[in-house]
Formats: sequence, C-alpha cells, structure tokens
Amino acid sequence: MRIGIYGYGNLGRGVELAAGQNPDAEIVAVFTRRDPQSVKTLTGCSVVSSSDILSYKDKIDVLIICGGSATDLPEMTPYLAGHFNVVDSFDTHAKIPNHFENVDKASKMNDKVALISAGWDPGMFSLNRLYASAILPEGRDYTFWGRGVSQGHSDAIRRIKGVRDARQYTVPCESALRLVREGKNPELTTREKHTRECFVVAEEGADLERIENEIKTMPDYFSDYDTTVTFISEEELKKNHSGLPHGGFVIRTGKTGINKEHSHVIEYRLQLDSNPEFTASAIVAFARAVVRMAVRKNFGCKTVFDIAPSDMSPLSPDELRRTLL
Repeated sequence: MRIGIYGYGNLGRGVELAAGQNPDAEIVAVFTRRDPQSVKTLTGCSVVSSSDILSYKDKIDVLIICGGSATDLPEMTPYLAGHFNVVDSFDTHAKIPNHFENVDKASKMNDKVALISAGWDPGMFSLNRLYASAILPEGRDYTFWGRGVSQGHSDAIRRIKGVRDARQYTVPCESALRLVREGKNPELTTREKHTRECFVVAEEGADLERIENEIKTMPDYFSDYDTTVTFISEEELKKNHSGLPHGGFVIRTGKTGINKEHSHVIEYRLQLDSNPEFTASAIVAFARAVVRMAVRKNFGCKTVFDIAPSDMSPLSPDELRRTLL
C-alpha cells in the first residue's frame, strides 16, 4: 500500500516508523504546511508542500491525516476524503457522530473510503468495549486511562502565566481498579476513577502558590480531580518527563446464570512507552483495511466497528486460520 502522511508531528513520525515495520507499506511522501525544506524526516522520505497534494491523487492508495482533533481534522478530513482514501485519529468522542456525517458525505460523493477515529481510544478500546458488551449484556463497562502524559492538559498548564513548561499525568486510582476487578460494580465519580499529577517548571520569580491554585481550580481540566502539583527544574523535566507514555484499561464486569449467580470480568490493557508510535502502528494496520475496502468499492465513512479483523492483517485468510485461530 502506498501511503501519504499529511502532517509531520509526533503522530506523523510514528506513521513513518510504523510503515517501516510493514513489508507491504511504502511512504510516498510527507505533506506539510511548513516550508518542505525545513522538514527533515526520520527515514529520508520525500517532503512535499501540502498545497501540492492533489497532484498525488494517482500515486497514493491511502492518506493518513495527522492533525489535531480540535481544529485540524474537522476541516482536513472531509476535504481530503473528496480526493483520497483517508484515515484520521479524531478523538473528541462527543463530536464523532457529526464528524462522521461530514466525512461520509464527502467520501461517498467521490467514491472514496474514509476511516475516522482510528487509534487506541477511540480505536482498540472501542472495539473491546463492543466485544465485551456483546458477550456480557448483563454488565457494566469501565474505562481507565493512564498512567500517561496528557498532552492537552500539559498544554493547558503551559498557558498559565509564570509557567515555562509542564507535564501532566493521568493516573488510575488503584482502589477503584481493585473494586472493578473484584466484580463489585461500583458507581464511580470522576474524582474516584483518576488522579492528576502535574510537574511544572516555573519562570524565575513566579508566584508558585498562585500557579498551583490556578491549576487545581481549572474547570474542565483539573477541578473535578484530586490533583498534585510538583515544581521541578527544567533539567529534571527533560531528564525524567520527556517521553510520551500512556495506556489504560477497558474492563467489563457481568453476570450469567438463572439467578445471575456467576460473575465474569473481561479486561483489556495497554501499557505504552510511546503513545504516538503505538497510535500510528494501529492506524497503519487500519489503513491496510481501508485499501482493501476501496478495492471492493465499499465507499463511504467507516469506524473501527466496520473493519473486518482479517482486513487489518498482512496475512492471507489461510495463514490466519493456520497460525492465529
């Protein structure tokens, strides 16, 4: 499959590396809104101005769009789905239905396949929630995220006056995890499920008490959580907090039996050294499915729920039956 990468941040670099681990994948070009001469890729693949992308319509089987969900993808994906088979990682859960409608219209009008919200959540976590709830209809879903760096929350801290740099970690509460795994089916508030750890580099002379208070009372980000703020040096931040780890758990607890006397727990866990590299690896596998669906003329917008597992694998159906079934 001939892949184009639209956008070259952490996710774009992850796609470039993931393609190198798939023998049937080839990066045709990286498309950037920056000056192409200023972008140096990890593997030396071509860098092209995004303004020239339409000249590649016959050279790319699938375009992976590596933009942000807040402002980039709602504009980029519908437009590009009118010209290419595409995959994006749109992750604003509440806005997925509207994004789907916009992309579906564009892709169907132009006989293209577009997969939105691919990755691990939404993505692999979504699939596991679906499988588990279908298997245990009498039950309850729980999703825990972390321990991992939240880039959006880290950015929110960096916008506070007097903050030079920051990293924020989302951390599952062990007590809540234990209750869920024991099949207790607890009703958990936001505060009871996760805590937030903030490591902050402050400007010299900044009011640390004010910064800590602004973080802990920030609505939509920290006010609903037990939050700890630790001030550290820039050197310590670079040494101990420069990576982008993440992960989490999807757990389904359920009952079976005439009197619901038997308890069951289904758990799926991810523990990731690099959030963008893992996300990119998932996207490249989903991109393979998009190419195969395009060959079958199964046009329109899709989500991970519409992807056959066998379409994600480079193995033939016979090899899958012999090695994995």
